[in-house]
Amino acid sequence: MNTLSDISDVARSLARALKAQDALAFALTNRIPRRAVTRLMGRFSKLEQPLVRDASLYAWQLFADLELEDAAKTEFKSLHDCFIRELRPGARPIDPDPRVMVSPCDAIVGGSGLVREGVLIQAKGFAYPLEELVIDPELARMYRNGQYATLRLTSSMYHRFHSPSDLRVVGVNHVAGDTWNTHPPALRRVDKLFCKNERAVVQTRLTSTGDLITLVPVAAILISGIRLHCFDPDHCLREGASMRCDVPALKGQELGWFEHGSTILVFAPHGYTLAAGVCDGARIRMGEPLMRLPQ
Repeated sequence: MNTLSDISDVARSLARALKAQDALAFALTNRIPRRAVTRLMGRFSKLEQPLVRDASLYAWQLFADLELEDAAKTEFKSLHDCFIRELRPGARPIDPDPRVMVSPCDAIVGGSGLVREGVLIQAKGFAYPLEELVIDPELARMYRNGQYATLRLTSSMYHRFHSPSDLRVVGVNHVAGDTWNTHPPALRRVDKLFCKNERAVVQTRLTSTGDLITLVPVAAILISGIRLHCFDPDHCLREGASMRCDVPALKGQELGWFEHGSTILVFAPHGYTLAAGVCDGARIRMGEPLMRLPQ
């Protein structure tokens, strides 16, 4: 291979292979009865039969880079018990700078940047209006030209999420919806995907400034279950659940968890900036800098 033509042929072949792989990944997790599969997986994952549990965990480790080195325990009752595992104390140092808002979860950064005139990016070529995500025109206006970050949790990651700063949770609104997969192949194909899926709009106010910070955990296929400590942690959020509240949380304190894993979107008002290194494709851990408060 010593000509530009040869190199171009190889590049085209690789592009076709990646495109085919992308299409297959999308079809396997979306062109199926998503709700039915999610309910079935929910029941199956809670089986505590040792053979079922061990075979499931073994298969999971074969196909994903399961991150258990920081788990509080290494023996699990079921697949579900492993999904919602807690971390051992001190596994995630929390940035102490009061001018820094930290990541609420372990994640891969998806779209991030400014909410330009009320619109943000889902994936290249796919934009969506914030108002359709939060279902509240007044709340959407609060973040006009504000800052946002999309944090995608993979199936193997730690699935609990935490307070990005010292704050008070002041409201929760559950929005019923579908369970599209939120992985990149789907984000590149399904218009306004986050606006279609089940989600919770969690409004908070920073203790130090009173600024309104909103977190939007988004459910997905196999993961249609969001639990919040301020609501009713013994049950997943029910369709249409809504409440006003005033619940304090310290920086790094656990707010809730996904039944498996999905996506969390974080919104801050105009003047906030992304922390160094926060960009599309970057890996971030809970407690690491995500955004900086205005000077």
